[in-house]
Amino acid sequence: MKIAQIVCTFPPYPGGIGNVAYYNSLELAHLSHRVVVFTPKHERDPAMVGENIFQIKYLKPLFRYGNAAFLPQLFWQSPPFAKATEDKGFDIIHLHYPFFGGAEIIWLRKLIGLKAKLIITYHMDVVGNGWLGWIFRLHNKFILPLIIKAADKVIVTSFNYAEHSDIAGLVRENREKFVEIPCGVSPNNFYPREKDKNLLAKHNLIIDDKIILFVGNLDRAHYFKGVGYLLRAFALVANNTKDKGVKLIIIGQGDLLSEYRILSEKLGIADKVIFAGYISDEDLPQYYNLADLFVLPSIDKSEAFGLVLLEAMASGKPTIASDLVGVRSVVKEGKTGLLAEVKNENDLADKINKLLANDELRRKMGEAGRQLVEEKYTWEEIGKQLDIIYKGL
Repeated sequence: MKIAQIVCTFPPYPGGIGNVAYYNSLELAHLSHRVVVFTPKHERDPAMVGENIFQIKYLKPLFRYGNAAFLPQLFWQSPPFAKATEDKGFDIIHLHYPFFGGAEIIWLRKLIGLKAKLIITYHMDVVGNGWLGWIFRLHNKFILPLIIKAADKVIVTSFNYAEHSDIAGLVRENREKFVEIPCGVSPNNFYPREKDKNLLAKHNLIIDDKIILFVGNLDRAHYFKGVGYLLRAFALVANNTKDKGVKLIIIGQGDLLSEYRILSEKLGIADKVIFAGYISDEDLPQYYNLADLFVLPSIDKSEAFGLVLLEAMASGKPTIASDLVGVRSVVKEGKTGLLAEVKNENDLADKINKLLANDELRRKMGEAGRQLVEEKYTWEEIGKQLDIIYKGL
């Protein structure tokens, strides 16, 4: 079966929505599907992507704004508009949404008779402020329903999120059209191991330090990660605990980094917060294993799932996450981690203190998280579920 994956964010080193498309493509190729990925042209070397078992076509956007990229080329990438010397078409078009500037083109192709079946993975609602938020609301009201209705099948990462999202009404109207397939993680990359002594030394840490970890982008597009609330919660923990060896490692980069540094100084915790910056995919698993617990303090429904939670669970770490729709489907309250009230640094601090004070509880939650990943959240398992959906169409 020949499959086109249409995705806006697809870096050579997996991350974000691109991470899902990357591993979807990898597993489908392992299952003998022919996979072609269409994505806006990126600066990184395409040769690093896909382990040479699926094809990537980098298309130059007519224009780009933030994560949006207008790709009219998608209109003629399949018959009857493709050149005779090119591919004879796709059996499945798999669109990863949101993709402003690409999703609309695929919808137009479907509207005028595209024969390929259309599958959409609806990753998340798009939330914005000011004039951008106004544009998103118009798009969600008038364009998004047309795109969803054109699909033959819509994949959601959890029904818990979908039933509270901008497509909730469409889910209620035609439940059979929607199927739940979660995101995944590679358990061979992320797994429990001893703390790396070289990393401890690099960051002036000792083996007995209690380490809290956050992983995420620190740019304005990812305001919803809630790093400010995490810093304020950590200040409550660090300033009130008798254990002076409590540290917070924040992994990520972006234009909000300087603001978070300033906030940590104002809170009096600059000496306890390590801004590690960008960490390569090769080194990231070792950072998870430095941690005693992982925190995802997101503040709104722009956080629909939380892939980093799976990475932490696969590494055998207990997790604390905001009690948001979608996110709460990943963290099993009291078993693999704890849920904290959204935008409440006091409650978040209480949850952190509870886990820091109980070594046995952290151990049990970490083991339960790893077991859950192996049972439900491996990319191999996700690939098998996709394969069933594809063949069913």
